[in-house]
Parts: sequence; C-alpha cells; structure tokens
Amino acid sequence: MDLRFSQEIKSLLQRLSNHHLTLGDILTETAERGFSLVIALLVLPFLFPMPPGLAGPFGAACLLVSVQMIFGRRSPWLPKQIARYKFPRPFAQLLLKNLQHLTKIVEKITRPRLKKIAKNPITWRLNGLCISWLTILLMLPIPFTNPIPTVGILLLAVATIEADGLLICIGYIITAVITSFFAFIGYAVWLAPGLLPAIFK
Repeated sequence: MDLRFSQEIKSLLQRLSNHHLTLGDILTETAERGFSLVIALLVLPFLFPMPPGLAGPFGAACLLVSVQMIFGRRSPWLPKQIARYKFPRPFAQLLLKNLQHLTKIVEKITRPRLKKIAKNPITWRLNGLCISWLTILLMLPIPFTNPIPTVGILLLAVATIEADGLLICIGYIITAVITSFFAFIGYAVWLAPGLLPAIFK
C-alpha cells in the first residue's frame, strides 16, 4: 500500500538522522512516486528567500525531471553529479519539515478521487508539461514572483502522488491563471519597458 506524501517525508527524515540525503536515494526509494517527491523538494525553497546561486541549479534539476514525465518515463533519471548531490543536513531537515507541514495541510483536502483521470498515462504527461512550464516561469528573473509558480508546482506534485484527479484538474486551472499573470507582466513590460524596474526598486 502506498504511503501518503507526508508519511514518505517522515520516513526520509528518519533516514536523514542516520546519514546524508541525496536525490539519488530519494529516487531509488520511492520509484515513480519519486518524480513528485523530488520535484517538491527542489521547488519548496522558492517559497522562501533563496541563497544566491541555488535558483538556477534547483530549477534546472526540476525541469530535467519534469521533462522526463512528458516523455512518459516512469523511472526517473538524473545525471550522476545531480543524483549524488547531498543536501546539507540542517538545510535538508528544514526543507523536509516545511514540506511535511505543507503536505499535511494539503492532505486535509486531497484524497484519491477521479482515479481514471489521475492514473491515465496522458494525465501523467500533461502533469509533466504543466510542471515544466511552471518551472520555466519560476526561473524567469522577475523579482518577488518565485512563490507564484511554486504553489502550482507543489499542488500538482501532491495531487499526482495522492492520485487525486480532481485536484489535478484544479492544478491545470491554476496553471492557466499563473500563465495569464505572467503574460500580463510580459505585456506590461512590452508596453512600458521602464515600468517594472521602477516598481521593483
């Protein structure tokens, strides 16, 4: 029987108390569910102020994993250098605890629903496409916007691992809303190139 998302994170926290956590360890332990778990771990820091230099690597790794979903892969693959990356233990513990708190809240409103949608191979690919697109938006150098696509990515990640077809559909709607928001920003920049820099000073 599959564990709930927060239970899997609790298991990873217990493992972390004995040795360092690597992305490769997560993928090996959680099989195809590792797609969603790794994606959530990679984007969660974007909800908070990020240390300099981490946004690019974390976003690129998330994009690499989500693109594999688009092509229908069920066994995630990461380059050895990324798979062997060891989260600093204090950072990893903080990351996992924050994610556990977040998913416990989300799990109050999510459960296996509309399984024909959630388990459909096309849905798996579409989830990968939406997450990839949101990751690209996340990596855009626009101040103070990182949490917006992050929320959409986390929602789709949790909905995928919980096999909640209804929440997946809501995730698609939120993806469209977020896309419209960034399109508006792009349109504003096109109309007045000097407007946004003035606002974000």
